[in-house]
Amino acid sequence: MINTCKHCRMQYYDLKPGYCCPFCKDIDKMRYEQIRAYLKHYPHSNAIQVAEALDISTYTVLKYVDEGNLDFGRGEFERL
Repeated sequence: MINTCKHCRMQYYDLKPGYCCPFCKDIDKMRYEQIRAYLKHYPHSNAIQVAEALDISTYTVLKYVDEGNLDFGRGEFERL
């Protein structure tokens, strides 16, 4: 199956659907951990607030939400 990396937009082949190429796995993990840590401290933040605080794009934050990678223990994450 041909996938497109959400970070570098490179197309790569993998047997299962994916969001990130092998070269960007470290970037993906780092951003995910940053977002999770921020949401632990500020659980009622929306995507714009998270993106501005971490200096990443709002699209990146929403992509993690769409992928189902972010879990919310307290509060709600507001969509735009």
